[in-house]
Amino acid sequence: MATPKEIQLKKHKLFATSLFLLMLAIYLVTEYFLRKSAMSWIGYVHAFSEAAMVGALADWFAVTALFRYPMGLRIPHTNLIENKKNDIGENLGSFVKDNFLSEENIRPYIDKLDIASWVSKWIVITEHQNSLIKNANIIVKEIIVDLPDEDVKELIAIKASEILNGIDYDKMIAGGLQYVLDNGEDVKLLDTLLPKILAYAEKSQDIIRERINEKRPLIGFLAGKKISKEFTQGIITFIQEIEEDKNHWVRKQITQSIEKLKNDVGNSDNWHRQLNEWKSIFISEEKLRPYINDAWTSFKTNFIEALDKEDSPWSNYLKKNVESFATRLHSDAELQLKINNWVKAFAYKMVLKNRDQVETIISNTVAGWKGDELSNKLELEIGKDLQFIRVNGTLVGGLVGLVIYTLTQLIFK
Repeated sequence: MATPKEIQLKKHKLFATSLFLLMLAIYLVTEYFLRKSAMSWIGYVHAFSEAAMVGALADWFAVTALFRYPMGLRIPHTNLIENKKNDIGENLGSFVKDNFLSEENIRPYIDKLDIASWVSKWIVITEHQNSLIKNANIIVKEIIVDLPDEDVKELIAIKASEILNGIDYDKMIAGGLQYVLDNGEDVKLLDTLLPKILAYAEKSQDIIRERINEKRPLIGFLAGKKISKEFTQGIITFIQEIEEDKNHWVRKQITQSIEKLKNDVGNSDNWHRQLNEWKSIFISEEKLRPYINDAWTSFKTNFIEALDKEDSPWSNYLKKNVESFATRLHSDAELQLKINNWVKAFAYKMVLKNRDQVETIISNTVAGWKGDELSNKLELEIGKDLQFIRVNGTLVGGLVGLVIYTLTQLIFK
C-alpha cells in the first residue's frame, strides 16, 4: 500500500507531465493551423508551446538525472545520488558536524535550557508524582524479573567471597578487643552477667548439690548435706565478691586475658595462619552459595511483592522521597540553578564529545544504504517540490519562447 508521501509525489509528477502533454497538444494543433491558416496570432501560441515543451523536457531531464538514469540511458553525470552515495554521506555528516554541532552553534540553545524549572512545575503535581512512582516501580520490577538468577547468584558469590577474603581479620579482631578494653565493655558485660549468675546459683542450690552427689558420691556419703551446702554457699559468696569488688583479681584476670588475646591476635603468626585456614575453610564460593541462593530468592520475592503493593515500605519510602524532592525543588532556586548548570555542562560536554561519532554515524548509515534506496528516500522527501521545477520550466520556457518570437516578428517583419 502506497504511503502518503508516495501518493503526493505521484500526483505532482502527473501534474507536471500533464502540463507537458498539454503543451504538446497545443503545439500540434497550432502547427496544423499554421499550415492551413494565415492568422498571425497562432504563431505566438505555437512559439509559446514549442518553447514550453523544451523547458519541460530540459527540467524533467535535470530532475530525473538526480535520482536515476533518464530513460535508462547511462548519460554522464546522471543518476547522481546513487553514483555519489558515499560522497553524499561523508559530506552530509561533515555538514551536520560543522554547521549544527559546533561550539558557537550549540551554546545558545544549551544556555536556554531550563530543565529544573520544567521538572519542578511538573513533579509538584500529585498525579504526576503518582505516575512517576508507578512507572518507576514497573521499570524496577521488569529489571528484577528479567535478571538471570544464576548469573546474579554467581556474581554475588564471587564478590562476597572476594570481600570476605580481603578482610584483615587479625586487625579487625584486635581492633574489636581494643575497643572492648578502651570502653570497659568487658566490665559492663561482667556487671550484667554476674547478677544473673548469682540469681541462678541461689535458685539452683539443690540442683548443684544433686550434681555433686552424682559426680562425687563418696563426698556426699562421708560429708552429707553439710559440705554440699557449704560448697554451694561458697560459690554464691565468691560470685558476690566479684560483683561487689570492682578491683577483684578475677576482674583483673579477665581484663589481662583480653589484653593478651588482643596482642596475640594482632601479632602472632600462629593466629594469622589459623585465621587464614578458617577463611579457606568457611569462606568460599561453594560455602557461601547456599546462603546467597536463599538470600537472593527471598529478596527477589519480597521486593517484587513490595513493588506491587501501594502501601509497602518501599512504596512509602519512594513516595516520601519524591514528595520531599518535589517540594524542595519547587521552592529552592539555588537547587534549580545547580541542576540547570549540571545539565547544561553535561549536554555541552556530551555534544562536543560525540560530534565526531555523529558524523561517522551519518556517513556509515548513508554508505550502508543501497544506491537506489537512497535515491528513493530522497525523492520521497524532496521529489514533490522538484516537480514544481518542471512546472516552472514549462511556463518560463514558454514565456521566453514567446518573447523571442515576438521580438523576432518586430525586428524582421
